[in-house]
Amino acid sequence: MFALHPYPGNAGIPGRRVVVTGVGVVAPCGIGQEAFWAGLHRPPAEGPRRVPGFDATDIYGPKELRRVDRFTQFAAVAAEEAVSDAGGWAALAVDPDRAGVMIGTGIGGIETLEDQIHVMDERGARRVTPFLVPMMMGNRAAADVSMRYGLRGPCEAIVTACAAGTQSVGAGARLVASGRCDVVLAGSSEAAMTPIGEAGFANMTALSTSGKSMPFDAKRDGFVMSEGGAVLVLEDFEHAKARNAKIYAEVLGAASTADAHHITAPAPEGAGAVACMELAIQDAGLAPADIVHINAHGTSTPANDRSESMAITKVFGSPGPIVTSIKGVCGHSLGAAGSIEAVALALTIAKASIPPTLGLTEMDPEIHLEVVTGSALAWTPGPSLSNSFGFGGHNGTIVMGPVTA
Repeated sequence: MFALHPYPGNAGIPGRRVVVTGVGVVAPCGIGQEAFWAGLHRPPAEGPRRVPGFDATDIYGPKELRRVDRFTQFAAVAAEEAVSDAGGWAALAVDPDRAGVMIGTGIGGIETLEDQIHVMDERGARRVTPFLVPMMMGNRAAADVSMRYGLRGPCEAIVTACAAGTQSVGAGARLVASGRCDVVLAGSSEAAMTPIGEAGFANMTALSTSGKSMPFDAKRDGFVMSEGGAVLVLEDFEHAKARNAKIYAEVLGAASTADAHHITAPAPEGAGAVACMELAIQDAGLAPADIVHINAHGTSTPANDRSESMAITKVFGSPGPIVTSIKGVCGHSLGAAGSIEAVALALTIAKASIPPTLGLTEMDPEIHLEVVTGSALAWTPGPSLSNSFGFGGHNGTIVMGPVTA
């Protein structure tokens, strides 16, 4: 393991510095960073969280759009915003062979698969679209973004359930830190709110029966399903500085671990999450006492919130860093969640304001965290974590902070 950059106070750890110079997001509470940020501060409606008013026609055109699954469309729109936010591809001025794409998903093109199963059942196998496989494959979003901008560096898709977004950002940062790439478009997307997708999660009793996402609340009863996508422009710090780029935050470290315990349940007392956070902090050249904020996975399920809170307390003590979960607003977008939360963390640092954990009204007395509730909290930005934990025991943590020099 190598640190992502020689963080001040820990010089000598190898790796180039990695910064966030553009963000794009498609979320139920808003499309585009300004709408998204405003939406994080408004109580949501109850029930499943779809992205309203979404339209990717401007990118694909009406004919091609019919050949692209919704999850890929989310990624394409988010990438377009992120690149534009970074000044446009011309301003990035990067060699296409040194520019990569790392866009993950949890499930991929399930909407297309489900639709085409109905076509086969009702009209026969010969009527199944020849575009089925390229529409449903999990690497399609990464491939589309790569082709749109002509990026010939690494183009990969991480498929680790609800950890996919966070692990994609961490893996993308490593491509820059290692010197392989100067710029990476990193993120994830998900559009799994189909009848089969929703039934599967409902029948395993993962979904909230109340229709409310209530992270860390005593009455939480499951997650609220959602969809969306996000992409971040990760750039070598010296490259960004040379072009006088706007910088949201610096990616200081990252880690990935496995629980090796159960296909859906977290490891007892959050052991895998503990290891992941500790390794990410170590990777950043920091100590737990340096971490001042955590954007929690915070799904609103009884088991996840309990195990994550135990893990945070074990690593940091009580009350530990300031915690928030945006899933009270956004719901749980599965593989897209980690990248959406990475955008939220970058904005939290850039705007010096922590969004509240909406949906939380009665703190679980067994959870001992300092959670932001009610309204946003002004803060002095410092090193912060974003956590994601997925089915299969996949854990991902990234560390971000303000640029210090």
